[in-house]
Amino acid sequence: MQPQAVIFDIGNVLIEWQPERFYDAEIGEDRRREMFASVDLHGMNDRVDRGEHFTETIYATAEEYPAWRDEIRMWHDRWIELATPVIDRSVRLLRALRAKGVPVFSLTNFGIQSFDYAATHYPFLLEFDRPYISGHMGVIKPDPQIYRMVEEDCGVAPEALLFTDDRPDNITAARARGWQTHLFTGPDGWADRLVAAGLLTEEDAK
Repeated sequence: MQPQAVIFDIGNVLIEWQPERFYDAEIGEDRRREMFASVDLHGMNDRVDRGEHFTETIYATAEEYPAWRDEIRMWHDRWIELATPVIDRSVRLLRALRAKGVPVFSLTNFGIQSFDYAATHYPFLLEFDRPYISGHMGVIKPDPQIYRMVEEDCGVAPEALLFTDDRPDNITAARARGWQTHLFTGPDGWADRLVAAGLLTEEDAK
């Protein structure tokens, strides 16, 4: 069936999210590997994405690991440098869908304060018809509950939703709910999928 609404993940779909790349450039790959082995930074970030306070969570973690205090605080103080650059063609696809009248939602693991901060740099994050931000929802992908909450709120049948995400586990969870899915590996493939679904023409999807 033709999708009635399209759902975008944000990290690595609309904005590159590569903390390891940032730290490799700042402190070198060897030290970065040592730090990530010593401190569960992605677990820390998951707590923020579940709704814990952005600043308080990261700064508290930094104090727990004094050997890495300054580096951990970079996750907060230089956060926008971890979440860059914009994937321009994906933003164009978002806007092309909305121009066609296709409802477009976001479904993203993102903290409350970090999302608000990101939106000051990336205003397109505020262009979705319905934003589903994990920090506000209190649950993160791939927990089935977050997909259920989207279904209940948007009122679109699961089989009429088309969702793209760069993580296979998030895609698998959505597919288990009956959603149409696309594993994002780059904007070109996503453009092709939107054209194949009859939502955009090839000209629209450039």
